[in-house]
Amino acid sequence: MSYNIALNFEDGVTRFVSCNEGETVLDAAYRAQINLPMDCSDGVCGTCKGTCRQGQYDLGDEYIDDALTDDEAEQGMVLTCQMVPSSDCVVEVPAASTLCKTGNATVEGTVAEVNLISATAIELKITAGDDIAFLPGQYVNIQVPGSEETRAYSFSSQPGSRDLSFLIRNVPGGLMSTYLVGKARAGDKLTLTGPMGSFYLRPIERPILMLAGGTGLAPILSKLEHMKANGCNSQPVHLVYGVSNDEDLVCVEALEQFAEALENFTFKTVISSDDSDHPNKGYVTNHMDDAPMNDGDVDVYLCGPPPMVDAVRTYFREQGITPNAFHYEKFTPSLATDAVKEKVA
Repeated sequence: MSYNIALNFEDGVTRFVSCNEGETVLDAAYRAQINLPMDCSDGVCGTCKGTCRQGQYDLGDEYIDDALTDDEAEQGMVLTCQMVPSSDCVVEVPAASTLCKTGNATVEGTVAEVNLISATAIELKITAGDDIAFLPGQYVNIQVPGSEETRAYSFSSQPGSRDLSFLIRNVPGGLMSTYLVGKARAGDKLTLTGPMGSFYLRPIERPILMLAGGTGLAPILSKLEHMKANGCNSQPVHLVYGVSNDEDLVCVEALEQFAEALENFTFKTVISSDDSDHPNKGYVTNHMDDAPMNDGDVDVYLCGPPPMVDAVRTYFREQGITPNAFHYEKFTPSLATDAVKEKVA
């Protein structure tokens, strides 16, 4: 028996290690040649302290209070030298990956399909040569063939498969967009570096509100794929998906399929253009009536351009709502960069 442990470093890098039954996270990391912070390995110094965001584990009683207090343990803080997992876990490490003598993993892949699913969105499918582990909602850097440049794209596919998919904004003149639209062919080699980011799905313990703008739908699709595969039906999940124009609305059929498979999942699409005949006009903040706010006991996941993120934050403030958790990822499409991940929280 072994468990997959995701180590999330403070510089955004995520590395996965396999932890054997009865083995500590610290020992599993060292076996994988990842040097997590450590001075004593006996539960005395507290140098290896981190936070477990997901999963089950045992800390035993061999550590001292100076290393980890009862209050810290109740908040999910752990000593990796004492932490023995009993399930897959996600552990935040308060150090940069480079300081732990590790970094991003690199995986080679080949282009399987490139589909122009609208004038503004490209679906890229890649077959990875090796396993690439990631958490639903994370992203990778993909090197643009023929250049040294990379672009950051969120997975839209379910973790655990070598068949990867991405939903990419088609930026005229953009480096990756130009390659995908005009040059890409099935079998082309691509280099993926990652995964990265903290915009991943947390344990589903309360209602969830998802908000997506444009191709910010990609990490939401990955989360929904994970929920479908794992039968996550215990809480209501509502998505408000907003775009600028009718032709920007993509993957609606996939959302309908999720609604059929997940009995507590509902969604609404919104178009901001005045020229549209869509029944829901305006911005996502104009169509939050069906959102399961639950008096603030709700987890919010938002991915979209900066103005959308700012508008949603303003909406919550004006409504006097403080969500239990507010996870968001901003991105800025531009001619020079195709898409830049500005901030993940």
